[in-house]
Amino acid sequence: MPNYGFLIDQSRCIGCHACTVACKLENAVPLGVFRTWVKYVEKGAFPDTRRYFQVTRCNHCANPPCVYICPTRAMYRRPDGIVEFDPDRCIGCKACMQACPYDAIYIDPENHTAAKCHFCSHRTDLGLEPACVIVCPTHAIIAGDLDDPESEIFRRLAARDASVRRPEQGTRPKLFYIGADEATLSPEAARRDQYIFAEWGPTAYTGPLTPETLAGAPARTVYDVPHERPWHWPVPVYLVTKAAGAGVYFLASLGLALGLFGSEVFFGLGAGLLAAALTAITGLLLVADLARPERFIYVLLKAQPRSWLALGGYILGIFGVWVGLWWVLRLLGLRSVADGLAYPGALLALAAAGYTAFLLGQCEGRDLWQSPLLLPHLLAEAILAGAALLLAGPALGLASGGEGELLRPVFLGALLAHGLFVGAEFAGRHPTLAARLAAKRIIAGPYRGLFWGGAVGAGILLAGTIALLPGPAFWALGGLLSIIGLLAYNWAFIMGPQEIPNS
Repeated sequence: MPNYGFLIDQSRCIGCHACTVACKLENAVPLGVFRTWVKYVEKGAFPDTRRYFQVTRCNHCANPPCVYICPTRAMYRRPDGIVEFDPDRCIGCKACMQACPYDAIYIDPENHTAAKCHFCSHRTDLGLEPACVIVCPTHAIIAGDLDDPESEIFRRLAARDASVRRPEQGTRPKLFYIGADEATLSPEAARRDQYIFAEWGPTAYTGPLTPETLAGAPARTVYDVPHERPWHWPVPVYLVTKAAGAGVYFLASLGLALGLFGSEVFFGLGAGLLAAALTAITGLLLVADLARPERFIYVLLKAQPRSWLALGGYILGIFGVWVGLWWVLRLLGLRSVADGLAYPGALLALAAAGYTAFLLGQCEGRDLWQSPLLLPHLLAEAILAGAALLLAGPALGLASGGEGELLRPVFLGALLAHGLFVGAEFAGRHPTLAARLAAKRIIAGPYRGLFWGGAVGAGILLAGTIALLPGPAFWALGGLLSIIGLLAYNWAFIMGPQEIPNS
């Protein structure tokens, strides 16, 4: 069985874009998206300047993160090493785009499913070379069997030192480069403030020159293709509604089962209904962010067991049913039975709150999301959001002041833990340059107002100060501010890293 891969000899590339055009024609790629493209990087200072080219496409990794995160097996790796996709199974969740460290995947604007270079598999299966190889006028693109000693790609790789992009991700890419300048291979190594002769817009990424990635003369990326944020506002909102739903059920069910709460109407019927509603809203938000929302059921019916998006769908679904059953039992007066369900239900609530840490951990293209602190942080956020909402009970007269006194230290402890996790995440050292740039974008870039004013100022400092004041009304107000702060924090945490280019 062959093991296909690409070799790009950048010393031969003339930046003619013939490969881009051939790919578009061969695969009917719509306008505005690309399966292969050529990036231009200009380096040096006048008059000693030079333009470098980099041909970019799917790396057909031997350890492809896009395959592992895909919830429906729409992205898969063939026995011959080609990473292929099935548009008929794709739900447009865009998780594969987050997992790809190379910006090689896009959402097709016509059929709204993921797409990318597939090694012209329809040609390869007939013994033909990919269209980009055939059309290249300088033979800069070579495709073939990496394990065949008689193949040109094997011989060329054996004779020359070759580079790959982002080897630290562990994807084992099979797109090799000869003669490529580091300023083209590392997207962080070149500024992005000018497009040939035109200025970039105010939302463009302008990464700084850094000694870690660029030694020598300044470099500037002057031609590239656009890569928009795959995930939009439903994702940070979903993180807050999921945390709140799980936290409300966790605290209310355990409090009733342990005899800490006596207000059955509020902590039983009210909290159960609120937890179920928040869980349902969470599911709706996830569906709303799909490019093919009518296929959402594929997550359950065509699940890929290695994907935490699929596993999370099962966890969230089971948790929602469990909360509904618990609420119905309390409505029917079967409180002892419902209390028995509280303990395994509490574990389900923690699973629902925390599974997103593993999902974001599979997003190899977003280094800031790879934090080992993310799981305990999400659990702390769930307790914080649950306590914040339940503190409304005493303020509205639906629960006793004594029950509020029990909830307040839980709220303050969770708020303190949340603050410590935020501090550790952004004050500590990040292992990669991409993670450092994303963190800087949040705390000192365009999201700094949202982070410092909303997440830290209002959501932690002001919320904690007000919650220390006597009286249920102040506790509830502190809780409301903490929810607003959680939304601000998660918004910056999800949006910021998506703006760091991977190509």
